[in-house]
Amino acid sequence: MASLICGSLAFDNIMTFDGRFADQIMPEQIHILNVSFLVPTLRRDFGGCAGNIAYALQLLGGKPLPMAMLGDDGDGYLAHMQHLGIDTRFVKKLDDTYTAQCMITTDLDNNQITAFHPGAMMQAHQNQITKDCGAAIGIVAPDGRDAMLQHAEQLHAAGIPFVFDPGQGLPMFNGEELRHFINLATWVTVNDYEGKMLSDRTGLSFEEISKQVKGLMVTLAAEGCALWENGVQTHVPGVQAKAVVDPTGCGDAWRGGLLWGLENGRSLQACVALGNRMGALKIASRGPQNYTLDFNPAEV
Repeated sequence: MASLICGSLAFDNIMTFDGRFADQIMPEQIHILNVSFLVPTLRRDFGGCAGNIAYALQLLGGKPLPMAMLGDDGDGYLAHMQHLGIDTRFVKKLDDTYTAQCMITTDLDNNQITAFHPGAMMQAHQNQITKDCGAAIGIVAPDGRDAMLQHAEQLHAAGIPFVFDPGQGLPMFNGEELRHFINLATWVTVNDYEGKMLSDRTGLSFEEISKQVKGLMVTLAAEGCALWENGVQTHVPGVQAKAVVDPTGCGDAWRGGLLWGLENGRSLQACVALGNRMGALKIASRGPQNYTLDFNPAEV
């Protein structure tokens, strides 16, 4: 069973600020905000939701099929995925544009400030999903606005159950559009901040959303995940990380675990437990695609 992963491929420029944003930003001066952070460490990594999720799923022994756009600077990323054994048949390249670029600054409390240039991602809707794509399940992760709308419709039309994962793309959609995504989706996953926004914009409670899909999963960072099924909430505890180094890509690692569980017919609670394990594993490594597996997913 393969998972079609619709989302972004990006180069992540990850910087660390050896202080706390809260100590540098004065709330009473927010209307004239002008701050500068000295970032003594900088690394450039392969990132983007589709790439990060595919990395996690491949690591677990799953079958990711990323569907995404690269710019004319994307040869290295394409080679990276192929070296990992990831099927790149649905990854396209565009001329005269950059691959999406993400600039992430993390402080000592693991708060993050992110700037994102979408680049080739804005043309991701040129990728079309058909019934013969070879996937049994899918995920619509943050991507170009048109791509997210069209890929959700195409997955539904093809009869492929999918996870709606709006992530940082959620603010692009109004309440009516988000309700439509929920109607099309089989599962919905958000973090607690995104969950509050999703509920506010749709006018639907978590209980109500969960009655329209097979499961709503609200991740709670180190606290684990709130799993909602048919209006009933179950708390799936978090996993203690060996170290807290870099939160970048933790949510995507979690989603890789979710997809592996779905590929293998696990219960949603088991899928979420594996996701929690993957998030804890990832946070102990710098960068979104630099960690290695230290457990057998079949035993989680």
